[in-house]
Amino acid sequence: MISTPPLHRRSIALPHVADSNMQLLEAGPSDAPALLFLHGWPESARAWEAVMRLAAGDGYHALAVDLPGIGGSAMRDAPADKLGMATLLREATNGLNLPGLTLVGHDVGGQVAFAWATAFPDDMARVVIMDVAVPGIEPWDDVLRNPHIWHFAFHAILKLPELLVGGKQRPYFDYFYDAISGRPDAIPADRRNAYADAYAGSEALGTGFGWYRAFPEDAKRNAGWVESKRRIGVPLLFLRGEHEGGEMEAYRRGFVDAGFARVEGGIVPGAGHFAPEEAPEAVWKRIAAFIAANP
Repeated sequence: MISTPPLHRRSIALPHVADSNMQLLEAGPSDAPALLFLHGWPESARAWEAVMRLAAGDGYHALAVDLPGIGGSAMRDAPADKLGMATLLREATNGLNLPGLTLVGHDVGGQVAFAWATAFPDDMARVVIMDVAVPGIEPWDDVLRNPHIWHFAFHAILKLPELLVGGKQRPYFDYFYDAISGRPDAIPADRRNAYADAYAGSEALGTGFGWYRAFPEDAKRNAGWVESKRRIGVPLLFLRGEHEGGEMEAYRRGFVDAGFARVEGGIVPGAGHFAPEEAPEAVWKRIAAFIAANP
């Protein structure tokens, strides 16, 4: 019988941020090659549990963090712009032993991973971005014009989303789990409840909507990066669920134009937007192959 690697919780206080606490899930040997997983909206570090267990079972040190202001990562006035989030996460993990780091971000976490990789490329050996368009990077404008992405504009409105969604997080989040996943049953009730709890307070709920309100700032910063023509040697893997919309080549070309010298694309069969939960085995297999091909 194959044993399942245990997951442990770990908290990190930030000495330079008042009333702050960053919470991580962790599995696998602490001195092994590391992966740091960043979740998206409306989820928490728990979205990576299945992938983390697979990674730890293969001998890697897997960590996943609740993004600043969400779930166990309690703090006031958490940054919403993706470079600010990346900088804070970098500070929080600076004291950890993360050799040969592979940074993996899904949805908003992928936007944070992009900001981290462009600002601090020496921090990592590889970066994986999943199921997201990056503000200011092709095909961002096409995504904004897509009427099916209506929630970008709604979430960007000040105060109104908090007013309408507050106290109704679970049914509101359920809409997205059911509408844009290929396998809604892959996100069970207990995890849906946990995600609603992670955004239960008005501050946490506002933090999540704040990520959308910061998109114009993110786009301006990222567009400036493209215009700078600087090159990044960090290999990048972009993964999308099979049932996600958009053309893979448009996304790959956007990352190349952003300066990444080595960009690979991959499709996760049978999955929609929430690929790490819908198809964790396929996601991990693709990430593991990427690591092996880019030592």
